[in-house]
Amino acid sequence: MRPRGPRAPRTSPSGRLPFALHASILIALLAASSAPTPLYPRYQAQWRLSALDITVVFSAYALALLIALLTTGTLSDHLGRRPVLLGALALQIASMALFAAAGGLTALIVARVLQGIATGAATSAAGAALLDLEDPVRPGRPALANSIAPVTGMAVGVLAATLMVRFAPVPTLTVYAALIAVFAAQAIALVPTPETVRRRPGALRSTRPRLALPPPAARTLLLNGAGVVAVWALGGFYSSLGPGLTRLIAPGGPDYADGMVFFTLTAAAAPTVYFTRRMRADVSALLGSSAVVPAAVLTLGALHLADPVLLFAGAALAGFGFGAVSQGALRAVVDSVPAREKGGTLASYYVLSYLAMSLPAIGAGALTAGIGLRAAALAYAGCMAVLATAAVATFTAQLRGRRRTPTPDVHPRPATSDSSLDAPASDISVPATRNR
Repeated sequence: MRPRGPRAPRTSPSGRLPFALHASILIALLAASSAPTPLYPRYQAQWRLSALDITVVFSAYALALLIALLTTGTLSDHLGRRPVLLGALALQIASMALFAAAGGLTALIVARVLQGIATGAATSAAGAALLDLEDPVRPGRPALANSIAPVTGMAVGVLAATLMVRFAPVPTLTVYAALIAVFAAQAIALVPTPETVRRRPGALRSTRPRLALPPPAARTLLLNGAGVVAVWALGGFYSSLGPGLTRLIAPGGPDYADGMVFFTLTAAAAPTVYFTRRMRADVSALLGSSAVVPAAVLTLGALHLADPVLLFAGAALAGFGFGAVSQGALRAVVDSVPAREKGGTLASYYVLSYLAMSLPAIGAGALTAGIGLRAAALAYAGCMAVLATAAVATFTAQLRGRRRTPTPDVHPRPATSDSSLDAPASDISVPATRNR
């Protein structure tokens, strides 16, 4: 693949410390994105917010991140990775400060919008920097880091925030103060790191929102669309309404348990991405889609029996489905096009993904306001089960067709092994492919 910008000479032969720093930035960004989840019940009680209000707060982040990906995805190719990252980290610190000082719904929404913009810009630049720092001795490491870091970060963020809700004083301040310290330390550590690309003109022009989906990618995305929508919508449901669902099923449970449902999902997704990374993309997506229906059944059983064990089992199974489908489908879509078209293809994939995560969650919040959380959860789980069933049928038909008529590889790989193509791409970064 052509580099995302002309490379500057590296001052560090190994690049190990810069690599670890950029990976840690990805983890911290996604940790911050999930940190408010255990705090939502407190905000609801303190400011009398509805379920719809909470889903709007959640979705504001996803939509802002989407816009940032479309407008700043290639900005670091022109300005350099470091300036974009430093600006994004500064904006992230501002959003954390706004969270800490928030006094109502409007402040929460503004904070989430700033956070989404910062996360979209920073993750694009950090993911690209990881690609720049690929070590020929360990090919595929950037792809694996881009894949594991986001779900690991979400798991770490919701777990750390949950522990602070349980043990720290004033968690609505402590959580964000800790994140401000982390982002400030990363910004300071980033200043002396060597730049991996040279500046080039066209920075302003690169911020024009645009999508590019070549016909092969469009066909692949259409085949994978039902599964992608099902798992991302399920992730949005557990992230925004998971705490309320936990409180509905186990009203006598401790406050700190409210964020553990989404932690369970992300904690299951991270190892799934790792262990399915070398599985064939369509097989991985089929396995993940197959897990959505039993996950929905377990969630419905938890509601009917008021059993939190079933709820957490459903979240774990949903996490497996999320990890397997997201990396399998993304790998199939990105690998269907040549290197020069991967960036636009990836942006199109994430337009679908983040819309699937945010818009159904808003619908669920509105439905909750009208018919109650229990009925809304039943309807939501049913819709996800229908989508997943359609995805399973599509993937099964694909596999049967492949067995009958083997399809030649449109983009044959060279004789030398390129494990970076076998590794999955990130959920917010460009996929890793090596220079040809």
